[in-house]
Amino acid sequence: MADAATGSDADGAAGPDSRPPDRRPEHLDVLVVGAGLSGVGAACRLRTAHPGRSLAVLEARDAIGGTWDLFRYPGVRSDSDMHTLGYAFRPWRGDKALADGDSIREYVVETARAYGVDRLVRFGHRVVGASWSGADARWTVRVRRAAGEAVLTCSFLYICSGYYSYEAGYTPDLPGVESFAGTVVHPQAWPADLDCTGKRVVVLGSGATAVTLVPALAGTAAHVTMLQRSPTWVLSLPGRDPAARLLRRALPQRAADPAIRWKNILAAQLQYAVSRRRPELMKSLLLKGVRAQLPAGYDVATHFTPRYAPWDERLCFVPDGDLFRAVASGRASVVTDTVDTFVPEGVRTSSGQVLPADVVVTATGLVLLPVGGIALSVDGEPVDVAQTVAYKAMMLTGVPNLAFTVGYTNASWTLKADLVAEYVCRLLTHMDREGLRSVVPVPPPTDERLPLLDLRSGYVRRGLDVLPKQGPRAPWRVHQNYVRDRVMFRRGRVDDEGVRFG
Repeated sequence: MADAATGSDADGAAGPDSRPPDRRPEHLDVLVVGAGLSGVGAACRLRTAHPGRSLAVLEARDAIGGTWDLFRYPGVRSDSDMHTLGYAFRPWRGDKALADGDSIREYVVETARAYGVDRLVRFGHRVVGASWSGADARWTVRVRRAAGEAVLTCSFLYICSGYYSYEAGYTPDLPGVESFAGTVVHPQAWPADLDCTGKRVVVLGSGATAVTLVPALAGTAAHVTMLQRSPTWVLSLPGRDPAARLLRRALPQRAADPAIRWKNILAAQLQYAVSRRRPELMKSLLLKGVRAQLPAGYDVATHFTPRYAPWDERLCFVPDGDLFRAVASGRASVVTDTVDTFVPEGVRTSSGQVLPADVVVTATGLVLLPVGGIALSVDGEPVDVAQTVAYKAMMLTGVPNLAFTVGYTNASWTLKADLVAEYVCRLLTHMDREGLRSVVPVPPPTDERLPLLDLRSGYVRRGLDVLPKQGPRAPWRVHQNYVRDRVMFRRGRVDDEGVRFG
């Protein structure tokens, strides 16, 4: 009797219908890298627009959710309103405008389930390299798994792994830290068993993570101190959007969802435009809001007045002024100074003050990592991502059949991610219609280069050298403007001057 698995006779002799095993790598039409907010959204769009295409989502970790599954520090929540951070094709209908991490993660998981994307995710698959063959018009993708390295091929590679390293956050040099008797932790690697109840906590930093952590910890800690080198612009927003509640009462759900979304998109763009064109006006409005929520005489000039203009770095939003309430109650305090050294009992600042601490949290930022750290090559030549130019901030010059996602810096990440996903679907439709196998962006006609991200945040400045650049004009430059981008991505020509098809 022939062995069903090998086609050979029981004694090992080849049977008449035996065939050598097919050792070619599995081929898919599209491979999406990452099962976070961007990757799930991209896969949902592809499932809808191209149901006949073979598709898989490769996820290095063991869960759907990306950032919202990785970050588990106390109080973790969105720093954008959920009506725009949520998907346009599956509107957010929760009560909270700035939602907690658990709710966001569940929303992403439910969306994946609703579109059948959860069945396409291959967990524990870390993409480490991808090489393009022009002769075959396909990518060969190397994947690291617990069972060993695997190889897949695909016609189009779509990287949705964000722009920072999941391995570890950025921690600066901490002089004397070895003498500290307490615990030091980075929010990106928050231990599940770390309990700060009744403890003295010092949070190093003043960005979105720090202003989230401080009020969350202040509820149970003995005291929380936010030690910042310099302040960040902070704006209090209602935890629940009152205008959204009114619109839901006044309009049918099908009309209310886009109305709420567009209300928030336009409000955010107006805020950004005023910040850029009338920075002094925006400063005065922000400071007025801060002073109204802190005790009379509080030193707002030192602790809440940054040296930079609003939106040179991303604004920090706090729901219902929770940070200011924690400071006003005395449960938390802000110290504007630098670290001189750690001492056994805490942190000594450059001015000589010792901040007692049982726990020190280094909310000091991220490590930028373009295209998920994947080693790319094209026809045997390695690709230096930092030397490429981003076409429409979603493809790389000289790199065929590859798209990546980087969201907005001045609005919700998903607004841009969703435009990119729609555009990839348009691009694939165009290639099908014209019988094309490859598309590759070409460099802009001038040598002028601009940074891909226009923020001055520390983590951005540290990592700009590893990111691709932008050109001086469209389609090699994309402005931080959703309305403008929406026209280009949805209505602009797919076969414009920035790409070459083959």
